[in-house]
Formats: sequence, structure tokens, C-alpha cells
Amino acid sequence: MSDKPLKHYLFASDFDQTLTFNDSGYVLSEIIGIPTEEFKRRATGMARINLVQQGAELAYLLLHDPEFRSRVRREHLFETGKKIRLKENIGLLYEILDRGVDGYHFDFSIVSAAPVEVIQSALEGIVPPDRIYGTQFKYNSAGEIETIIRATAGYGKVAVIDQLQASLQIGPDHIVYAGDGSSDINVMLHVNARDGFTIAVSETKQVAHVAKRTVLGNSAIVVLAPILENIVGWSRPRIREFLEAYGFLIQEWDTVRTDWLTLRAVDEPRAESKSGPVIVSEARDLSSKVAS
Repeated sequence: MSDKPLKHYLFASDFDQTLTFNDSGYVLSEIIGIPTEEFKRRATGMARINLVQQGAELAYLLLHDPEFRSRVRREHLFETGKKIRLKENIGLLYEILDRGVDGYHFDFSIVSAAPVEVIQSALEGIVPPDRIYGTQFKYNSAGEIETIIRATAGYGKVAVIDQLQASLQIGPDHIVYAGDGSSDINVMLHVNARDGFTIAVSETKQVAHVAKRTVLGNSAIVVLAPILENIVGWSRPRIREFLEAYGFLIQEWDTVRTDWLTLRAVDEPRAESKSGPVIVSEARDLSSKVAS
């Protein structure tokens, strides 16, 4: 057993599309009988005019949209959580990070704009409720939403991360955040600016440009790869060996670089080129590369 002092980190993860394959708003809409296309139209409209912070569209609809507010009760949020399709091995990811890796311990928390009831229901028996931070509502005696107590979207996520950092008494460079979309940009920029580590789990251009690493896969376990390589400092062969001990074989491990270019003719005005963006991709197999 190593005598080195334990290095303490916070690992915070988004929920929708980061640990799941579908979005809470779509699932809830189906439950209460509102077409998912209609939910998408309303949510997209709010995002387009910046009516609310990115990620807070569902919370706004639940509080202010007459159709959603009249139909949704607290029990519908718990039901939504049970119908969310989760990525595999979230429990194992929690166990590995909580148990610690080679002198490193990671406090696992969920920080999401989704209603806290949805997340707690979906992750019941997997992640303790006190590690889950989502949008909180106040309800009346009939289970109807009266108001929002706390919205964890946009800067609301930043506030939760700062609160967790203070409670854990760790430095800002010991924060790891994983997310998938535009609602994670504010918190990723905040973490990066203070020398923390950010991981994108989707190819969404906005978030992939901000995150320090991007990793794709159908299992929650994939976020371990950049954590073990960039923070713990393991080589890729050692990471493979570690994951194989848990029954996972890395069949492929490719690093892909994509450059986004918009070209225009030199004699044309500076408006966007008619030819549109040009994408140049470079892929290299780095299966045997040793991390520096």
C-alpha cells in the first residue's frame, strides 16, 4: 500500500445525454401526452431568443407554460426517471472513483439542469441522493409546481461547483467536469479558467471546442480513460490492463482531430462563403502510445 498522501478530486457530471441516451424533457412529454415534436419546438424557440439560460428550458416550461404546468405533477417526474434510458456501468464508474485509484480519490456528484426528482429516480440505488444536484421545485399539497427553489442551469451549475469545492476543501485545479452540450459551456469555461479538467462526451462542436478532452462511447466507463491518462498519469497499456481487470476490453482507441474551416474567395465580400464550411479530419491510432 502506498504511503503517498491521497490526492482528493471532485468529479462532477451532467445527466441528460451525458449519463443517458435520451432527454428528460422528451420522456416527460410522452408521459403527459404532449408530442415530443411540440416540446422540441417550444424548447428550441426559447433557446433561440435566449429567454432562459441554456439547459433551463424544461424548468421554464414546467413553471410558466400553461399546458405543461396544468398536466405535470411531482409523481410524473419520478416516473420520467424510471423510463430514462441510462448508459451502462454508471454504478461501476461511481464505485471506482469513490474507492480511489492509485492514490487518487474522486468525489462523484451529478450537477444537472434536469429536475432533481428525475435524476434521483433514474439513479436510485446507483448514486446516493445527497450526491445529486438538480433543479428543485416547490410543490403545493396537490403536487403541482408552485415555484423554482434552485435552477442548476447555466451559471447555476457554476454556483454548485463552487459550493462543492468549498465543502470538499480542494483547489480549483482538482475539479473534473463531464458534459455533452451547450448547457455545459459556462461551467466548463469556469473549470478550465481555474486549471481544472473538462471532458466532453459528445461531438457537439460548441462543447468539444471548450473541453480539454472528448471521449465517445456507449458506456459511462469511457470517461475513465482521459482521467487515468491526464490526471493519474497512466500509460495506455496500463489503462487497458486496469479496465480488463473489470471485464472490459478496449477493442479500439483512436484519437481524431477535426479542423473546421470556412473559405471565401479573396475578391468576395466577407460574408460566409457560398461553399460553406470545409471539414478536415485526421485520425491516428494511438493504442500503444504512452502518455507523457
